[in-house]
Amino acid sequence: MSGPSAGTGSVTVIGLGPGDPRLLTAAAQEALAQAQDLIGYIPYVARVPERTGLVRHASDNRVEVDRARHALELAASGRRVAVVSGGDPGVFAMAAAVFEAVEAGDPAWARLPITVEPGITAMLAAAARLGAPLGGDFCAMSLSDNLKPWEVITARLEAVLRADFVVSLYNPISSARPWQLGKALDLAAEIRRGDTPVIFARAVSRPDEAIRVLTLDAARTATADMATMVIIGASATRLIPRGDATPFVYTPRSVPAA
Repeated sequence: MSGPSAGTGSVTVIGLGPGDPRLLTAAAQEALAQAQDLIGYIPYVARVPERTGLVRHASDNRVEVDRARHALELAASGRRVAVVSGGDPGVFAMAAAVFEAVEAGDPAWARLPITVEPGITAMLAAAARLGAPLGGDFCAMSLSDNLKPWEVITARLEAVLRADFVVSLYNPISSARPWQLGKALDLAAEIRRGDTPVIFARAVSRPDEAIRVLTLDAARTATADMATMVIIGASATRLIPRGDATPFVYTPRSVPAA
């Protein structure tokens, strides 16, 4: 990866992956090594080792666009800026916030070198732990209603459940939203069989990783938090028992003709 020329500011939006530093791409590592300023949510900035010459700008949650504007202002002043997200920055994360700020901000920002370095998102890391639950058609949704109405979320969820997609749910629950995952799983139970596999994958690749494979009936009363990825299987999703070990889970690539 070639960096910007001396004196030229830039923004690189970087995916840090699910947590294990071995899952950080080489391109992302190189971009971090070139950065003069590091911007991101507090826990993600903390995942990047300190080094001489790197100025850290950590901020709280729910200030994504302000964070993006700060990055663009620094880049416009000639700084090489890295904006970090967990997982992949283009999946419910900072890449969209940066381009939202570019579109609404100083027209000169659109002429800045802005690049996105992808990362392994939680959905893919969780799927890899179990086998291939995303082997067929699937979709990803966020259950957070901070930026869209709950009615939009439920309408979309019902549509993909009826279309028989595997559904990966980001942001399933928080202290401010303790009820939404339950409502989503209740909706799933109206459409999918009670024995449909549901994966609860928490903190994948981190020391506190915990993975459970439940039936939809059991999942409706299971606990989760914001570090949990929930994957609802399709009608074709299958389990391969492994004795006392967590079963393999896969969704066949083929779909029988109607």
